[in-house]
Formats: sequence, structure tokens, C-alpha cells
Amino acid sequence: MKQAIVARTDLGMGQGKLAAQVAHAALSASEDAADRTRRAWKGEGQKKVVLKGSGERDLFELADAAERAGLPHAIVRDAGHTQLEPGTVTTLAVGPADDDEVDRVTGDLSLY
Repeated sequence: MKQAIVARTDLGMGQGKLAAQVAHAALSASEDAADRTRRAWKGEGQKKVVLKGSGERDLFELADAAERAGLPHAIVRDAGHTQLEPGTVTTLAVGPADDDEVDRVTGDLSLY
């Protein structure tokens, strides 16, 4: 099992900002998962990969694909306290779910 977090590359987020947004996405999507799925994923070490998304449109298209596949997912919008405008879409998490299911949605993306 794994979780994929897709982060926008077009925003120029600093490393700390990127780390925070990835953490928000990972937590939010894990909360969207069924208890049994979340426990299984935790038991396997909570595997995560961070992938590149080129822009907001990409994230929403991937979120739609995750929704159609019945996968837990979460889009993160920044609060706007530091580097970005309020409401800026920064990341998408897909999963936790079986590796193959997550890969059907995010498998064509490059590692961040």
C-alpha cells in the first residue's frame, strides 16, 4: 500500500512550504480512507511518494480520476499566511490504497 502526493512545480514553493503542504495532503487523505485501509497502510510503514504536478488543472484532473476510482484523496488549498495567496491549490494526495490502484491515477508522474 502507498500514498502519492502530487505537488505543484509552478508555484516556486520553498522547501519548508513544500514539506508543510505535503504533510497537510498526506494527513487529509489518510483521514478520508476507511479505518481498515488506514490501519493496513500504517502497519506497512505508511509508504509515500511525492510527485510533480505542473499546475492546478493537473491536480484537479488527478483528483477526478481518484474519485472515479473510489480512492481516498485530498486537495490542499493554502491558507495564505506566508508565501502564497489564500486559497492557492498546492498539493493532492491519492491513497492510501494498494500500490496498483494509486499507480493507475499517478503512475505517469515524475518523482519530485
